Amino acid sequence: MHPRAFPFLTAASILLFGSGTASAHPHVFAEARLDVVLDAGHQHVTALRHLWRFDDLFSSTVLMEFDKNADQKLDDEELKEVSDTIHSSLADYNYFQLVTADGKDVKMKPPAQLIATFDNQQLLVLFESELETPIPLAGKVDFGVYDPTFYTAIDFTEDANMAVEGLPDTCTRQVIRPDPDTALAQNQKTLTEAFFNDPAGTDMSKIFATKLELDCQPKG
Repeated sequence: MHPRAFPFLTAASILLFGSGTASAHPHVFAEARLDVVLDAGHQHVTALRHLWRFDDLFSSTVLMEFDKNADQKLDDEELKEVSDTIHSSLADYNYFQLVTADGKDVKMKPPAQLIATFDNQQLLVLFESELETPIPLAGKVDFGVYDPTFYTAIDFTEDANMAVEGLPDTCTRQVIRPDPDTALAQNQKTLTEAFFNDPAGTDMSKIFATKLELDCQPKG
């Protein structure tokens, strides 16, 4: 997560995670799963379900920062503080979500809540976001999860971790993993100096996102 997502971090934590400016390399790592939720008729996309498992270093730092009673674990109240902090802090980044239909951005509702827990000493974050308006499975629909500041690497280690249950047989699915050098070369004309220097990230950073692409054709 970008450092501004955790403004409570102590000076020691800031030394671990950076000064708060954008970096060409991520400092926090998470393995992820994304489930695309369809309506009952399997004709429209209604929501996205996320599961992020964070790396040991980041997880241990969160544990250290939120363990108010120093019992080396987070109780329900402490976990709620983690959840609430992440929820409010990632709002400006659309919770790292990218959804497009035929190349046009699709608006998402903020998740009602996030759930933070620990499993095998690793921080897990789970949440579901609904689309403002369900979109039909027609043409090309893309789903991605990325940090526009490049501070956090959201990694889908297997293509199966970007899933759609009940996808109609009129649709094909493909996981697209852009090569950074190729993406830069293909978009060089549209990338400005501001892209490389803006600590808040820009929309162009989506060219580096791993995406699930659905290509749906009308029934014959």
